Amino acid sequence: MSDDGVSRRLRDVSDALRIASGNPKNRRTAAIIAAAGSSERMGTPKLFLRLAGIPVIVHTFLAYEKSAYIDTTVCVTRPEYTDIIEEFRIKFGISKLQKIVTGSDTRQKSIICGIEALESDVRYVAIADGARPLTEPRTIDAVCLAAYRHGAATAAFRASDTVKITDGSFIESTPDRSLCRLAATPQVFSLGLYRAASYSAADDGFEGTDDNQLVERIGAKVAVVECSKNNIKITEPGDIEIAEAILSVRNGKQNVQDRSGI
Repeated sequence: MSDDGVSRRLRDVSDALRIASGNPKNRRTAAIIAAAGSSERMGTPKLFLRLAGIPVIVHTFLAYEKSAYIDTTVCVTRPEYTDIIEEFRIKFGISKLQKIVTGSDTRQKSIICGIEALESDVRYVAIADGARPLTEPRTIDAVCLAAYRHGAATAAFRASDTVKITDGSFIESTPDRSLCRLAATPQVFSLGLYRAASYSAADDGFEGTDDNQLVERIGAKVAVVECSKNNIKITEPGDIEIAEAILSVRNGKQNVQDRSGI
């Protein structure tokens, strides 16, 4: 590991110890799992498709369940999914899932429904796609730590292809690929900052493509935490096959570690 990598690791450990030793209410963090989409491109509710024998959204819940910094979880979903998710909560022992609330007609409005359902002692909010089942707990932890330090942070991964800015038909410019990142979730913010950003956007009729954009819009900086490209979102039918392959490799590596005693 490089000197910079060692320094970052030591800083993260130092921050984790400082946060753990302080008043836990100062960093109480709630995850809001967005699960109110229509799954139009899939033709069927993608959240309930089986991935390695377990529904997609359950993989997501379990990642946040295992995170060291997530204290409670709110799922924002469609009215017809509420009972199904409640069954999952019981069957898979998802103890941090405290509330299942009905969303709205857009993702942005649905997240506000989740915000309004939070308990009064929550200080940070981790917003997550329910259809991103390969998110690892260590990624969630790293983004939370960065948000505690900076007020806002997001998981993102490097663009491997050259990115082109177009006018819809023709290329207008080519940004430096080394600076390009593809945003993923979790996206973690201090609750006060996110409230200001989301309500400002609602007042102005602005619809962002992710929650980072709402915070950027009011002039706040969002720290970037690089995550694995495997942190994919299930969007199209072929994504399930890709996710299955990733899980197979991930589980295979785990089995090797288990056998070697590491």
